[in-house]
Amino acid sequence: MKEIVLSQKFERDELLEGRYVQREGLKTATESLESSLIKVIIGPRRAGKSVFSIQMLKGQNFAYLNFDDERLASISDYDELLKAIRQVYGETKVVLFDEIQNLPHWELFVNRLHRRGFNIIITGSNAYLLSRELSTHLTGRYVQFRIFPFSFLEFLRAKEFAIDEALELKEKQGLLLSHLDDYLDKGGYPEIVVKGLSVRNYLTTLFESVLFKDIVKRYSVRYSKMLSDLAHYLVTNHSNEFSYTKLKNILAFRSVHTVENYTKYLNEAFLLFFVDRFSFKLKEQMRSPKKVYGYDTGVINAIKFKTGRDIGRLMENLVAVELMRREVDSYYYKSVNGKEVDFVIKQRQKVTQLIQVCYDVDHYATKKRELASLTKAGKDLGCDQLTILTWDYQGEEKHADTRVNYLPLWRWLLMM
Repeated sequence: MKEIVLSQKFERDELLEGRYVQREGLKTATESLESSLIKVIIGPRRAGKSVFSIQMLKGQNFAYLNFDDERLASISDYDELLKAIRQVYGETKVVLFDEIQNLPHWELFVNRLHRRGFNIIITGSNAYLLSRELSTHLTGRYVQFRIFPFSFLEFLRAKEFAIDEALELKEKQGLLLSHLDDYLDKGGYPEIVVKGLSVRNYLTTLFESVLFKDIVKRYSVRYSKMLSDLAHYLVTNHSNEFSYTKLKNILAFRSVHTVENYTKYLNEAFLLFFVDRFSFKLKEQMRSPKKVYGYDTGVINAIKFKTGRDIGRLMENLVAVELMRREVDSYYYKSVNGKEVDFVIKQRQKVTQLIQVCYDVDHYATKKRELASLTKAGKDLGCDQLTILTWDYQGEEKHADTRVNYLPLWRWLLMM
């Protein structure tokens, strides 16, 4: 056991020597080290959870264990593990456990260390396993941070693109739009952005690994081919509505229940997430179709069946991810006559903003359709903060006695 922990110490030391892009939320996370609460860092595989944790802990003497290491898969005596930590790291009370969900009954071990005064940081790539055990065994004793692939701001930092006064110059805006196009195409996975790895090979391998390692194996999925078909179908149809019954019929599942379970697994493994249709009636909201989005547009482009590049849908997906990153309570809306608004923003019981995403507002019919849907929803929901996110148009106009703001997507993405 000591040899395993020692070899991982070398891995820790290599990580500490690296130069990294400054991640959003790092200051708050670092300050949380002063608290005795367990620090929980969750998010998709390879999105940067380990590096984020290393950045948090820089300057501290901390123990590091990565449970993605197959040599730790069969561990049963956690006291032996603790003994090895002490042999390698000495008296330190600060411990980072990476991909903790791979350790059986991890919550009991973590709970015991926490009671003994250890300052614990854990990372994980399965939302359900972590939330279930945290809520059962560690209620009120942890603080959680979510890590996503790079935001557009982090992407620009990685490209050493300065956000300054010169951003108002058309020439610099042109370069920024080129970066945004690249970001939409390749996504924000750190190793893609920083190391320039092959996008398709890297992201396809990652996607398949999560499917078969984190879902099929962990949940003992019997019909792995059907799970894969479902995942690929949903990725291809990102930014669109779906219902479990429709998925069952299209993909020839035997039951709606199986479809529900498989989509839940995809969500818990951070491959896809779902947005509810807005309604003031909870029961109606729960019964309505949901919309599906991917955590990264690069993954979408690498995985989906090629049907042409629909930049409008990619923009919408990007907005959905950013709203989740900002921890905004968001929905989509569809009126009784089928007029749809991409995002409804709610604070407590009040709708505070409606957002429509539209690549090309120069096209008259498109602009007219988007304005009609947005202003109708504004009246239905009692909201006068109406925004259309565009590729590069900024302005304001009145439609049906309601003021509508047009804002370039890049400006909205850089708002903090």
